[in-house]
Amino acid sequence: MKKYCFILFLIASFAVNGQGDCDYANSYLVSAYSHVKDSYDSNNINHLQYYANRSLESFKNAKKEFTDCNCKEALDLTDKCIDLLSKVDDADTYEKGRFYVKRARDYSKNSVIEIDKCSAATPVKEDSADLAVAQGGGGDDDLTDLQNEQLKLKQQQEALKLKEQQIKMKLAEQKQKEILIKKKKLILSYESAITANINTYNETLNICGCINYKPFRDSKSLEDMTEKSIEDVKSHYLTRIKTMASEYAALINGCQE
Repeated sequence: MKKYCFILFLIASFAVNGQGDCDYANSYLVSAYSHVKDSYDSNNINHLQYYANRSLESFKNAKKEFTDCNCKEALDLTDKCIDLLSKVDDADTYEKGRFYVKRARDYSKNSVIEIDKCSAATPVKEDSADLAVAQGGGGDDDLTDLQNEQLKLKQQQEALKLKEQQIKMKLAEQKQKEILIKKKKLILSYESAITANINTYNETLNICGCINYKPFRDSKSLEDMTEKSIEDVKSHYLTRIKTMASEYAALINGCQE
């Protein structure tokens, strides 16, 4: 009876210690990644800095948990994120702050991947002295079977956790792709509308005997614009359209009869 009480105690110990040494660090890194994505998607510097600070705090908490987590790759990436996000508050422009956030977001994503690898590779810890006591000094086959089953269960849980994180990462990447496609469609729609406006302006100017309208070339490339938020894209093109309308009106008003 005493031997089986020890067996139950061992099972309870496995349950209590079921979390791997990297689990808490992993949790903080996932939270940090979520906040840094929110920061990157912000459309003003206040929100960008707010979420960047929340992400920075999560990274700092994660670093504390690396004492018991032997995962150098994830720790190195965490240090890089802390260094980058620490600069966001001092950024004097939205664009400069977003530059730091973008790099931190990329490092953050990789830190989650690396710590998942470490978590999945962490073996179940066994105390040989406790096992010997639990076995009563003998080679108890029942206890060995329980240990093997516990090890299998731990490995299955770790595999499922890794799969869950991979799915989350894929969903986040898919969302980013969808946003990028939406922005590109919006940009192309604005460019098409601007081209149509220029053609209409020049047709009217030709009829009136005025010189053609030649707008200034936009220095922003498609790649530059896709780095902006959707609200910033709309604001950029609205400003362009208003400027074009003012320049066209000035040409008409200055045209000789």
